[in-house]
Amino acid sequence: QVQLAESGGGLVQAGGSLRLSCAASGRTISRYIMAWFRQAPGKERDFVAAMSPSGGNTYYVDSVKGRFTISRDNAKNTAYLQMNSLKPEDTAVYSCAAKTTYYSGTYYTGFNEYDYWGQGTQVTVSS
Repeated sequence: QVQLAESGGGLVQAGGSLRLSCAASGRTISRYIMAWFRQAPGKERDFVAAMSPSGGNTYYVDSVKGRFTISRDNAKNTAYLQMNSLKPEDTAVYSCAAKTTYYSGTYYTGFNEYDYWGQGTQVTVSS
């Protein structure tokens, strides 16, 4: 079992930045795809970004490209999401997820494709 715990959310003005962390425990995440999803009130959980186990490949939803950066430090068993130029429409609960089995080079964007989840952290962007 893997336990994931997000931190770093908060209230920020539009144009500001936040860095989310996802600390894993129980097992190493070095062989897992790590991803971030977000869920705004009344909406479905949407894919934001994902990173391959080595960190060599990343994939982003179009709305965050150029503003968000996913990264990971396998030695610290932690994944990150750096969010810059935040917009009010980025307001949501952000959750990290881990996928344990996959085909190399395949991107997984469906929330039901991931095996482990954190509890989420609230990000609120004021206008």
